[in-house]
Amino acid sequence: MTVFKAYDIRGIYGKQIDEELAANIGRAFAVEIGPRNVVVGHDMRPCAPSITDALVSGLTAAGVDVVRLGLVSTPVVSFALGHGGFDGGIMVTASHNPADYIGLKLARTGAVPLSREAGIASMEEMIKSGGLPPDAATPGTATPGSFTDEYVAMVTENASFGRRLKAVVDAGNGMGGWEFPFVAKLLDLEVVPLYFELDGSFPNHEANPLDHRTLADLRARVVAEGADLGIAFDGDADRAGFVDEKGEVVTNDLATALMATDILSREKGPVVYDLRSSRALPEEILRHGGTPIRGRVGHSFMKNAMREHGCVFGGEFSGHYYFRENFNTESATLAVVSLCNILANSDAPLSEHLRPLRRYTQTGEVNFRVKNKQELMDRVAAQYKDAEVDWLDGVTVQYKDWWCNVRPSNTEPYLRLNLEANDAAIFAEKKAEVFAILGTPV
Repeated sequence: MTVFKAYDIRGIYGKQIDEELAANIGRAFAVEIGPRNVVVGHDMRPCAPSITDALVSGLTAAGVDVVRLGLVSTPVVSFALGHGGFDGGIMVTASHNPADYIGLKLARTGAVPLSREAGIASMEEMIKSGGLPPDAATPGTATPGSFTDEYVAMVTENASFGRRLKAVVDAGNGMGGWEFPFVAKLLDLEVVPLYFELDGSFPNHEANPLDHRTLADLRARVVAEGADLGIAFDGDADRAGFVDEKGEVVTNDLATALMATDILSREKGPVVYDLRSSRALPEEILRHGGTPIRGRVGHSFMKNAMREHGCVFGGEFSGHYYFRENFNTESATLAVVSLCNILANSDAPLSEHLRPLRRYTQTGEVNFRVKNKQELMDRVAAQYKDAEVDWLDGVTVQYKDWWCNVRPSNTEPYLRLNLEANDAAIFAEKKAEVFAILGTPV
C-alpha cells in the first residue's frame, strides 16, 4: 500500500518511509510547487528529527531556502507559512498514528494543502519513475526560525473570559503538551495537566480524541476535579475533543455549534461544516446570523470551502476546527479558546449549553466492511428516491424527519454511515432499514 495518501504522506518508519525517501520528497516538493522558500517543523516522534534533516537536505539540494522551526505543532507551521509569506510548508508528523509511524503534511503558499489530486500523486510518480532533477547549481540555505510568539498572540487575542474556568487537559504525550502551555499562561484558566510530557511512544494512550476509549482518564479526572470541562489533543495538536463537567463526551458537531455562536457574535459570515454533522449545527448557525455551508469530509475540502466562501469558521466531525485567523487551517487551541469564551461568559455549565442542541437521535459514524461500495450506495439512493438525494460525498438522503449519509472510505473497504432522526421511533425504523441494505457493522 502506498504511503502517498489522500491528504498526506504517511507510513511505518524504516519500512515504508526512511531518510532516503524523505530527501526525495523534499526534491519532489521543490519541483511540484517551485518554491523559493519553505518553512519546516516536526513533532516529538523519535525519528522525526532525522526525517526532517533528510527532508531539508532534499529541499536545499533543489535550491530551496528553508526556515526550520524545530519542535512545533502542526497549527504553528500553518500559521508560520501564512504569516511569514512562505511559498510552502511541511510538517513532519504522523498525527495520532501509532508510535512506529511517521509522515509529512504538505502545503503551498497561503497554507493551501496538497492532496493526492493536487500534488501528492504527481510527487509519487516523480519519485518512483526516477524523474527527479539533478542538484541545483546554487543550493538553498537552512536557518532556524520561530513564529511561536506571533501564533500565541493571535490565539490569545481571541480570548474574552468573564470568569475563571478550570479545565483538565489531556495532551496524550503529543504536541498539545508543547503548544498549550504557551497559551494557557496568558489565559484566566486553571489547568489540570494530563500527559503533557512529550513522548512519541505514547505510553498512556493513543493521542486520538475521536476514539472515545482514549478519553477514559480525562473523563474520570474532570469529575474528580470538579472541572468545568475536559480537553484532549491529538498527536500533532491540530484536533481537539471535549468532555463536559459530568464527564460526558461532547460530539464535535455540537462543539462546532457552540464555537460558531462565539465567532458569529463578533463577525457574521459563512460557516462550513461537514455533511456528517447534526442538523442542529446549521440551525444554530442560522439562528446566530451566519450562513451554513455544507461541505465534504476531509481537511483539504474544508479548507477549500473556507477560502471559496470566505468563511469565518469551519468545523469537522473529526475534531478539526478551521479559522480564518490561522489562514483557513486548523487550530485546536483556538477552538479551546472559542469554547471557553462561551463558558466563561455564562453561569451555565457546558452540559446545559449542549442540552438544547441534543435534540435529535444520531448513530454517530458506523462502519460496514463491503466489497461493492457503489452498488450499495446506489441501492440506498434507489430505496429513498422520493427523498432529497445528493452525491456531494457518497450519497445523502434527506427527509423532513430524518436523513442519512453513506460514503466510501478512501483507503479501506468500508462504507461509513451517519444517520439522524427527529425522534427515537423514526430513528429505530430507519436505522433498521439502512442496516438491512448495508449489512452488519464492524
